[in-house]
Amino acid sequence: MKKEYKLKMLESELRKVLAEALMEMKDPYIDTVRSLITFSRVEVSKDKRYADIFVSVLGDENKRKEVVEYLESKKGYFRTYVAKNIRMYVAPELRFKEDKGIEATVRIAQLLDSIKEKEKSDDNK
Repeated sequence: MKKEYKLKMLESELRKVLAEALMEMKDPYIDTVRSLITFSRVEVSKDKRYADIFVSVLGDENKRKEVVEYLESKKGYFRTYVAKNIRMYVAPELRFKEDKGIEATVRIAQLLDSIKEKEKSDDNK
């Protein structure tokens, strides 16, 4: 229990520090998409060598892939920022991944709304 709690705390802290790093990043491309990017969750491996960062991006499929690929190309910057701001023996290797969870949640909400609308129209008949 205790180790799991510490891992969750580390994941939370990593998410916060990565968001700070994104805000401080000076890059023309990031300036255009910064408001569309959210680090939805972080999963750290048990040995703390790897951290999977799940990124949700508002926009179409191509835009999401483009942003995730860009963040993946800048992972050295993020890892250095993490190493300077979190006391760890070794900063974890960061792996950016597209988070499809939020997109699925929105899709489910749309489906539920359409079902409610259909039931309303059936009741009115």
